[in-house]
Amino acid sequence: MRYCEAHTGRVFILRLEHGEVVHATIERFAGYHGIRGAIAMIVGGADRGSRLVVGPEDGDARPVKPMEFTLPAAHEITGVGTLFPDDTGKPMLHLHAALGRGDRAIAGCIRNGVVVWQVLEVVLLELTGASASRRPDPALGFKLLDPNP
Repeated sequence: MRYCEAHTGRVFILRLEHGEVVHATIERFAGYHGIRGAIAMIVGGADRGSRLVVGPEDGDARPVKPMEFTLPAAHEITGVGTLFPDDTGKPMLHLHAALGRGDRAIAGCIRNGVVVWQVLEVVLLELTGASASRRPDPALGFKLLDPNP
C-alpha cells in the first residue's frame, strides 16, 4: 500500500448541462480553478450513446484491453471518483458510476465519454497538501494514482 495525507480545501457545487461530457467538463473546471486533487460525487442523468468502460476483456492480459458498453437510452447515474493531475500536470478524473433504467443496471468507468442527459449535479471536495498524481504504467497501459511521486 502507498499513501499520503491530505487536507480538505474548497467545496464546489456544479450543475452540468444537457450534452456536456462529464469527465471533460469536470477536468476543464478543475484546471481553471487550480484544483490539484479532489473527490468527485455525481448524480443525475446520462444520455444514450454514453460510453462506459465495463471491465477488461481478460483480467490476466497485459496491457489491459478494456471492454466498452454504450448506453442504448437515457439512464439514471450516480458515482464517485478522484481527480489528480496526470504526468503532464493536467487534471484527470477517475470516476466509477452505477447507471440504471427500469429494472436493469450497469456499472463502469465514465472515462470513455458519458454525456449528460438534461442535468448532472457534481460536488467536488478539494484535497490539498498532497503531491499525488497519475503516472503511466506501461505494463497495464493506463495511468495509475501514485500518492508519493
